[in-house]
Amino acid sequence: MNRARVPRQRLPAPVVDLVLVAVAAVDVWLNMWEHTRLGVALAALGCAALAFRRRFPLAVFLLTLPIALMQDIAVAVLVALFTLAERSRNRRLLVACIALTAVAGSTPWPLADVDRTMTLVNFVYSFATAAAPVLFGQLLQAQRDLARRLVEIEEAREHERALHAQAVLARERAQLAREMHDVVSHQVSLIAVRAGALQVATKDADAKEAARTIRSLSVTTLDELRTMVTLLRASGGKATELTPQPTLADLRKLVESSGTHTELSGELPPAVGTPAQRALYRTVQEALTNVRKHAPGATARVELWQDGDHVGVTVANTAPTRPSLALPGSQQGLVGLRERADILHGTLEAGPTVEGGYRVRLRIPPSAD
Repeated sequence: MNRARVPRQRLPAPVVDLVLVAVAAVDVWLNMWEHTRLGVALAALGCAALAFRRRFPLAVFLLTLPIALMQDIAVAVLVALFTLAERSRNRRLLVACIALTAVAGSTPWPLADVDRTMTLVNFVYSFATAAAPVLFGQLLQAQRDLARRLVEIEEAREHERALHAQAVLARERAQLAREMHDVVSHQVSLIAVRAGALQVATKDADAKEAARTIRSLSVTTLDELRTMVTLLRASGGKATELTPQPTLADLRKLVESSGTHTELSGELPPAVGTPAQRALYRTVQEALTNVRKHAPGATARVELWQDGDHVGVTVANTAPTRPSLALPGSQQGLVGLRERADILHGTLEAGPTVEGGYRVRLRIPPSAD
């Protein structure tokens, strides 16, 4: 008999922090070598600081470090190291913190005659002990990054599936429009011509009236058919389409909803034609989609510009700040943009930058049609 799995409820963060403070305090009280007034004060400060470890991980680590001078293995120090490693991406800082912990753990307290051999052994032991929570913290950080990237991959796949479904629907509509135009309109036109000829040739009043009615209905049917064909050509780039096509007026909304920190600058003259506006919009849309998929954490800049008899847009992004996974894709996005640019007698350039980012640049005539 199958039972529904009940999700485990996690303890609130403040409760966890208070428990850690209590455990660290008990650990210090039981294992501290000598309960001097100064040592107890420093230990109490370090244990209490654990309550703020999520907001100030480095400062909390530094406050817990004196505890390592007063006992062999301090829970407070290990917790502070784990929290710092979980939140920091600075590997050099983490190594330095491990070394500081090892030095503090191998330094005799209170200061006395130093046995170099034992000090070295204690340093190696303390270094290995301090490295363990750092490795666990980095592992947890990598796990969160991977989960975030998997969510982004799934969103990208859903977006690609939606685009593919739209493309299939557009092709079906275009094919249906061609069939209606080539077959149905031809036959209806032929009926209208024959009805007109019959209306002129016959002398019977009833036949003439029937022919006139047939011709009138045929003409009305042709007008409605042309309207339906125009609506069905949703991907044909006509002035009237089934859904409103994007223009430069929609560019700011696209940038704001891209999910990437993007800066939009520049203006274009109002005389830019509708096909050129659509090409500029689609270029920005594809470039920002690629930034989100392949450059997580990067910032982007969209610049509209005019160069003599041409207008264009440049989309450039910085290097990613988070590890990027190889995403599956058709690799046809830029190919489609180049084909659109060629049709409009323009050019499209795309490639990496010296800073580690990527740049896409479209240049087309403003009156491209």
